[in-house]
Amino acid sequence: MLDGPAALALALLAAFCIGMSKAGFSGISLIAVFLMAELYGAVPSTGIMLPLLIVADLAVYPAFRKHASWKPVWKLLPATLVGLAIGVWLLRVILTHEWSDQIARRVIGGCILGMVALQALRAWKPDLAERLANSRVFGTAAGATGGITTMLANAAGPVIQLYLLSRRIPKMELLGIGARFFLLVNLIKVPLSGSFNLITRATLLDNLKCLPAIFAGIWVGKWLVQRVSQRVFEWMVIGFSVLVAARLLLA
Repeated sequence: MLDGPAALALALLAAFCIGMSKAGFSGISLIAVFLMAELYGAVPSTGIMLPLLIVADLAVYPAFRKHASWKPVWKLLPATLVGLAIGVWLLRVILTHEWSDQIARRVIGGCILGMVALQALRAWKPDLAERLANSRVFGTAAGATGGITTMLANAAGPVIQLYLLSRRIPKMELLGIGARFFLLVNLIKVPLSGSFNLITRATLLDNLKCLPAIFAGIWVGKWLVQRVSQRVFEWMVIGFSVLVAARLLLA
């Protein structure tokens, strides 16, 4: 738990990054994943982060409700539910392994780098990337990967954003879809995380300490997202994804 000023400062920074990510800078959420994993361990940190993510989801949803619709969310949801089921199974396997934290980090890092590779394909082979992005198989793979990564480490933000970027969805519409998708999926995850005893009274008390930083991050993120161009926005998502995925794989 947060038993010193240094630990509290790192947790507040992680919460600030969660707030910013929900306001539009999804890749920054990976910094929160990394910091919480350092403080609590890769698997226990998922229980710490989930209530914070839900608070942030509820706070930003009204701001993005007029952008996009629920239709793309329903298309992604079946594959995401399959991914969540796989994630639950993997979590059970990982928790029985001596090197559980290292395994979880590498699985998450590999999934994120896979989506970054698809973005590189979009730059090098745009025609092929266009056909792939509009295929049912790609949407299914993205939804399933998002389900796995969100169950293992609340790290599906960059996966889903990279998928939506590959569909050439405008920035504000992308944020509207993301706000709906993650609010629904994170609420579905509450009983799943509870079954692993990852959300407890002690973790919720730590969450309370971090709430001010969540709202500060949302405010800063909403201010910035209106001032960042679509191209810069896309490269920021990709850049944060690469940096943190590499850190997870090499840790």
